[in-house]
Amino acid sequence: MSDVTNFPEPTNISVNGVTLEVFEAGRENAGKPVVLCHGWPEHAFTWRHQMSALAAAGYHVIVPNQRGYGNSSRPTEVTDYDIAHLSGDLVALLDHYGYADATFVGHDWGAMVVWGLALLHPDRVNKVINLSLPYQERGEVPWVELMEIVLGGDFYFVHFTRQPGVADAVLDENTSQFLRNLFRKNEPPAEPAPGMAMINLARAQTPRGEPVMSDDELAVFVSAFESSGFTGSINWYRNLDRNWHLLADVDPIIRQPTLMIYGDRDPVMRSENLSECVPNVEVVSLDCGHWIQEEKPDEVNRLILTWLGQQDAA
Repeated sequence: MSDVTNFPEPTNISVNGVTLEVFEAGRENAGKPVVLCHGWPEHAFTWRHQMSALAAAGYHVIVPNQRGYGNSSRPTEVTDYDIAHLSGDLVALLDHYGYADATFVGHDWGAMVVWGLALLHPDRVNKVINLSLPYQERGEVPWVELMEIVLGGDFYFVHFTRQPGVADAVLDENTSQFLRNLFRKNEPPAEPAPGMAMINLARAQTPRGEPVMSDDELAVFVSAFESSGFTGSINWYRNLDRNWHLLADVDPIIRQPTLMIYGDRDPVMRSENLSECVPNVEVVSLDCGHWIQEEKPDEVNRLILTWLGQQDAA
């Protein structure tokens, strides 16, 4: 049976003032929750390879489409997508299942949310596993403002924030082509170069690199974004500077045991001093690009399960 037809049916769960579309595996393993958090522009389906492996190893795997994605709620207010709301959704999801805490796994923007969750609600996170995006130190200048200074106004983080609605419309009009061009092996999701990289990618006629998934798998993402549009998910970017302010008085140290998985060909910059802010971190790398769990599913599964086994035995 293919990954598409074997993917579990979702449950719609009301939490924190929104409804989340949630996929599960291993519900019979109550008491060992692992929550998987997707990035942009992704979907719970991106964790299909990990769900079955974790469930078979005895974990209760909970995979939400976070607000703005899939059939989950898409609030209209931009500020409803800040880190307080996104992390609050995950806390409320734990409450729904009756869990005091869980292991959280994030990729890309999902990693950003998991880092923020560990800062804002440290008692609800027992372990952290993040892929691609390392912990981002707060620094002296708000994040988008700093990117604008260093990378210019055309860098896609800045463009999304400073020109609301422009990229949304282009991506909505070119959903299939954009996602087909984006999900490629060993290819950067965007380049910090002149020009609006994501819009350019949506309009490119010839994709680079090999696809990371089959046409049937890609169709799951395309169908989801054709239904939801991109505005809700892009609103996560539009809250970066708001998040910077929200975290001003929060203890910046992540103290939970942490596994950080990088892709050697991923253009996302690594942290040069990760252990200073995440003192209990173990760092590993795989020979792949940005879409780590898509490109190297078996290797990712082995890393996660081995590390979790070591932590549980400690």
